[in-house]
Order: sequence, then structure tokens, then C-alpha cells
Amino acid sequence: MPDSRAQSSLVPSSPSATTDASALLLSGARLTDGRTVDVRLGGGRIEAVGTAGSLATGAVTARVDLRGYLLLPAPAEPHAHGDTALTADCDGPVSNEPEEVQRRTTEAALLQLGHGATALRSHVHIGDAQGLDALTAVLSAGRSLCGLAELTTVAMPRVLTGIAGADGLALLRDAMKMGATVVGGCPDADPDPTGYVEAVLELAAEFGCPVDLHTDAGDPARLARLAAMAGGLRPGVTLGPCGGLERLPAGAAARSAERLAAAGVTVVCLPQGRCGAAEQRDTAPVRLLRSAGVRVTAGSGALRDVSNPVGRGDPLESAYLLASRYGLSPEDAYDMVSASARAALGLPAVRVEAGFPAELLAVRGDRLSGALSLAYSRIVVHRGRVVARTSAVREYCNSAAGALDLPRQGRAQP
Repeated sequence: MPDSRAQSSLVPSSPSATTDASALLLSGARLTDGRTVDVRLGGGRIEAVGTAGSLATGAVTARVDLRGYLLLPAPAEPHAHGDTALTADCDGPVSNEPEEVQRRTTEAALLQLGHGATALRSHVHIGDAQGLDALTAVLSAGRSLCGLAELTTVAMPRVLTGIAGADGLALLRDAMKMGATVVGGCPDADPDPTGYVEAVLELAAEFGCPVDLHTDAGDPARLARLAAMAGGLRPGVTLGPCGGLERLPAGAAARSAERLAAAGVTVVCLPQGRCGAAEQRDTAPVRLLRSAGVRVTAGSGALRDVSNPVGRGDPLESAYLLASRYGLSPEDAYDMVSASARAALGLPAVRVEAGFPAELLAVRGDRLSGALSLAYSRIVVHRGRVVARTSAVREYCNSAAGALDLPRQGRAQP
């Protein structure tokens, strides 16, 4: 019988690797344009890219053999829920004690880091019985992950209008002062969705921070008002998962897409399934939005909580689904979880070229389509050093097929 095993772990760093991340050479990597290259990293950036063997000389204290691997810009995760992650299989009530929330958030972020996501944006509920406890825990998790991954937080109040909304606004302002970097929430759940959006945009302007809102986007009139209000805000507005656009008549959906594009709004779709703040499972009409000029990126949403008990939190899974179910090319699908995702998070662009940040993912394979199909073995680089490694070995029992020269997941360790 076939046997497939995968192991993922953090890669221990020697003192020299921690203090001098410049001394790392990635050798023999294949790029998406077909070239085989060496890549030298220094000071958290890509110092040089040359033909295989050309960068072997010089001050290099560490080398990673990437023969058989495709080297890509690392993906980013624009829509996670660390505070509720990994709760689907809990026996009894889910614990919301800060220590437990911090543990879950950290474990979830490490799982996603193992998939390749070196930057993550986590939406965190504030208010009700928890107050700011969950946010405090997620912020602590982010600090503990420093050097491994970048974790930023979106504060999500429940209600911001009416009498109850006064407390929500005060709590949201406190959340931003504590360290949340994005104002968020779910206007669809407020008795006055337009008032909710107005309150969020005013607070974002006050703190000079981005906005990231959950909305189904199934009401064209409400979405048009939101786009009109959001148009002038900088650094920008992100909406997701916007599955309601898929259920609109074609003309209404096209007009909504044009309004979002004109307002400069980014849409985050969730091809792996819904999250807790999204009741519907529809995925936003990616091709329609992109053709209208909307920046569209893809997030993972729920990671094994009650909303999606089998959520993987894997950016390459999102890219695979975008290519296999929604007809995007592998290149466009991967862009949505890498370059577009980083842009949505306000992060600098990454290309495998000298001068760019050393945020990289090596996946065993020689083409992007194959990497999205069979992305078992992965090596993750953050700030110029290897921070996670997943190795897979597939074995078969003896048979006549064993004599054939077939491709397989290799045993060789980089």
C-alpha cells in the first residue's frame, strides 16, 4: 500500500544565522521562468541572483540545496482568525482564557508559516464578555513570533451604533491604542450597517490606519454606499469575503465591481470556505472583479473552527482552488496569495531579484502548476533565514512499477 508522510518543524538557528542572516546561499533553485539559479541573501534581502554555481564564492556561512525545488515569493495570509482557530474538536465549551487564546493563535500562525505564509493578518473579536482579552492574547502571540513571521491584528467590535454602540466605539479606540493596526468588524451584523461603516472610517482616519471589514456584499445599494464612503480613505479599505456578489444578477454584480474598482477597495475572497463572520459559503466572483480592475486576493478564513472544521490555512490550497475551480491560470492564482496579498497588507513587493526582501518559499517541483498540485515539501525563508521546513516522503511496496523511471517526492534533505 502507498505510504505518505509529512513532517513540519521550525528550523533551529545557530547564533551566526540569527545575528548574520546575510550569510545564506540558496543553491540550484529553479525559477518560474525556467532558469536554475543561486540566490544569495544578506541583511534580510536578496543580495544577488546568478547562474547555478556562480555565487559559491564569498562569505557564505550557510547553504541550502534547492535542487528539485521551485523558488517563489512567499505567500501572505490576508484573512485569518487566530483567536478561534483550532477549536472545532474541543471537548466541551471553548476556552477563551487569554493563555489559551495565545496558544491557539501561536499554533495556528506556525501551521500557516509551515505552509509558507510569512505575514498574516488576524481578525480578533473585541467586546461582549471578553472585552479586550482576546486582542491582548493575539498581540502577545504576535510578539512571540517575532523573527519567524509577521502577525498583525484587526480589531472587530460587534456593534458600533445606537446606545450599545457607544461602548463598542470606546473599546475600539482602546484596541487601537493597545496595538491593533487595522480597524475592522462586520457592518452586516449591526442594526445600522451604514452607521457602522461611518464610525469605522472616522476612527481609521483618526488613527491613520487601514480598514478591513467582513461583508457578504449581497446588497448592491449598501455596497455602493460603502464604496462611496471608502473612496477617499488612505491607506485603504479591504472587504471580504463578498460571496453575495456571486448571487447577484450579472448586471448588478458588474456595476458593483466597477464601483469597488473606482473606490480602490481590495476584495479578499475565501476559496477554502467561510469564516465565523460569513454565513454564506459562496466565493466572490474573482474573474469579474479582476476584469473590472479590483485588486483581489485570497485568504484562508477559518482554520479548523466550527465555521470550517477542516480548514487548512494553506495559501497554496487557495491558489489551487482558484485555478482548478475558478479557471485562473496558475500564475494569476499564485499572485492572489502572494503579490496581491502582500499589497493588501501594505507590505513591500517581493520578487526573486536583487534588492527585494528575502521572503521566499521553495516548493518541490519544477513548474508552478505542479507546485500547486503536489506542494508537499516546502522550505520557508523569512527575513533572509530559513524559519520552517516541511519534508514529505512517499513510499510504495515492491512491484513491477518500481522499475519505471517515474517522478517522485525525493528523500534528499536540502
